Amino acid sequence: MNTNSWNFRFFASYFLKRKLPLLLLFFSLTTVAQTNKTYRIGILVDKINPELSPLLEDLKSEIVAVVGEDADIQFPQENILINNFNLTLAQQNYNELLSNDTDIILAFGIINNQIISPIKTHQKPTILFGAVNRDLHKLDLTNATSGIENFTYLVESESYQEDLKKFKELTNFENVGIVIDAPFLEILPLKETFDREIAALDSEYKLIPFTTVQDITSNLDDIDAVYIAGGFFLSREEKKQLAEYFIEAKLPSFTVNGTEDVINGILATYQSDDNLDQFFRRIALSIEAYVSGTPLSELSVYIDYTPRLTMNYNTAEIIGVPIKYSLVGQTDFVGEFKNVVSEKDYDLLTAINDALDNNLSLGSNKKDVELALQDIKTANSNYLPSLTAAGTATYVDPDAAELSAGQNPEFSTVGSITLNQTLFSEAANANISIQKNLQKAQEANFNAAELDLIFDVSNAYFNALILKVNTQIQSRNVDLTKRNLEIAKQNFEAGQSGKSDMLRFRSEMAQNTQSMIEAVNQLEQGFLVLNQLLNNPVDFEIDVEDVEFNEGIFKQYNYEEFFELLDNPTLREPFIDFLIEEANKNSPELQSLNYNLLATERNIKLNGYGRFLPTLALQGQYSSTFNRSGAGSTPSQGVALVDNTYNAGLNLSIPIVNQNLSNINRQTAIIQKEQLEINKNNVALGIEVNIRNSIYNLINQVSNIQLSRISEETAQEALELTQASYSSGAVNIVQLLDAQNNFLNAQLARANATYNYLINSLQVERFLGTYFLLNSEEKNNEFRQRFFEYLNTRN
Repeated sequence: MNTNSWNFRFFASYFLKRKLPLLLLFFSLTTVAQTNKTYRIGILVDKINPELSPLLEDLKSEIVAVVGEDADIQFPQENILINNFNLTLAQQNYNELLSNDTDIILAFGIINNQIISPIKTHQKPTILFGAVNRDLHKLDLTNATSGIENFTYLVESESYQEDLKKFKELTNFENVGIVIDAPFLEILPLKETFDREIAALDSEYKLIPFTTVQDITSNLDDIDAVYIAGGFFLSREEKKQLAEYFIEAKLPSFTVNGTEDVINGILATYQSDDNLDQFFRRIALSIEAYVSGTPLSELSVYIDYTPRLTMNYNTAEIIGVPIKYSLVGQTDFVGEFKNVVSEKDYDLLTAINDALDNNLSLGSNKKDVELALQDIKTANSNYLPSLTAAGTATYVDPDAAELSAGQNPEFSTVGSITLNQTLFSEAANANISIQKNLQKAQEANFNAAELDLIFDVSNAYFNALILKVNTQIQSRNVDLTKRNLEIAKQNFEAGQSGKSDMLRFRSEMAQNTQSMIEAVNQLEQGFLVLNQLLNNPVDFEIDVEDVEFNEGIFKQYNYEEFFELLDNPTLREPFIDFLIEEANKNSPELQSLNYNLLATERNIKLNGYGRFLPTLALQGQYSSTFNRSGAGSTPSQGVALVDNTYNAGLNLSIPIVNQNLSNINRQTAIIQKEQLEINKNNVALGIEVNIRNSIYNLINQVSNIQLSRISEETAQEALELTQASYSSGAVNIVQLLDAQNNFLNAQLARANATYNYLINSLQVERFLGTYFLLNSEEKNNEFRQRFFEYLNTRN
């Protein structure tokens, strides 16, 4: 073999997954002209379907690309033979390839394995690959090579035992249903194998052979988990149908097949998603080695897979399988990271309205308003009449009664009705006025609480969105680390980097996965905060819909116009001054203080000249003697007794000296007024500071939206270039990690920029005392008109 041919094999193996067509052209120009031998390859498969046919074409392309110009590789269509799980037909197919002009035999599948693996002498070069499960095959695993002339095989890491152990660790199943293709039961010692492996897990199992999906779905009684030990030849739609059925039945599922099934809804798999590519690569390299003169008996039979548990996050949530943090370091997650079990999806307006209706703190504040109304009623009641009924039973000394001439009999019963009616009272008038102002102050406090709640809900809503996006970005970062790990493996295999790079990326994978899990938990905490504000049960499942400042309600209420005003330097300062003026008008805190000031001033007036105003009241009483008995109950002759009497009077009172309390109360009220005025000035100053600070924050977010977009695009391009350079050995791992981290941070900044802008916008509105997205269009137009009028007055 010449040097040029060796160089071709080296670079072809390195760039295999890239499948760069220019390689063939390049090496065809540099390879010394030679006469290539033709190899006709025959392929034995158990079954084929429309979805597997492209994989077979990929395999052919891999082989041709790797072998390159060392030989002319052909795949005659008549030499691709299918046995359809029939042992007799499989033997016939094998014999046919032995008898025709086939040069190399590739055998795939469990049935073909049963035919070929017992053979000790091979007439033609044969490579056995695929579905050679370590728990079942008859090959000698103690040897690194086959040691058999004209024969090699590839042993992958697939193992029912390892799968079931991982599935048990994940779900702690007690009775698992094991789904297997029906033809395999007649050929493989599956029952004996599963008896042994399930017993070791201290569990039970039910074998579910199938030829159709209905065979599986109709045999799921009395099991708490499903292990799909076959089904490689099921169509994609059939696999989706199974996944949906398992989810609906709340059955955890685990598949021996690849991660595509997990993406489509199966709970988990222990097969790495790059296994198939690695498998094709090894087959192609084995043929390339044989063509170059290396005996098949000397080729390595092992494929070094790194098992990875892949888990569907959404499926786990729906069926209630908790994520075990002990498995986080070796788990890849797929799914949308949205709450698929959500009982209610909130948009921002729905969240705000639900909070206004149901929030407990706001409900308590509302009761304060109602209590203040009761205080007004109490104050007004001083002008309502007081009517009192009384009854008296009297016993008098008989001797004294006898001498009273009937006026005080020994026994008597008397009833009376007394009426009191205040006609004028300065204290009552003052109390009514004070309570009305205090009630209005309480209403203003309630309005402030409403504004605070709207902002708190909005802030919690956007925080949940930020955490949701962060989770998705962290998940993509894990996938990126996985890709970089693959590049590191390729570099190591090509001799361009050491094993330390692979170990570093494995460590990064664990750390990034942990960051993703922490992001998931932070999202759950964000939902807890929102649930509390909405007065939902803490375990109520919710989700939040995404928003953009120029879409949906934020487009309807023209938040982009807000953006443009702040972006205009000539309008910015007048706009800020206008906002401060509007905030002072709208501020419920200032309104509350103003009403408290009015109440205090009324109290000062009461304890000033108001104390000399008289209190005028009407009093009346009606009395009736019901009976007289005993000694003295009979009047003397000529004396008449009156049983029913009444009286009425007008009471006028003026306080002269009341222990100096009026002066003390007046001075106290004056001090309270001074304190309220100080508080009012402080609130007004705070409003101006808050408006200006929040506007400056908003301006920062305006620039952040623009710059973060540029930063993300630049970081992504830099990462792609660094990945390419790392693949060729031009940069080291530190530079690649820096590029990846820069891209991660840029994505987080870009994703959060819009949400932070909207949060800051709503914060400005909170200080402004009104929310544009809750106002009518007419009211918002009035706000714009006032601003233009304000500009005209400044000019």
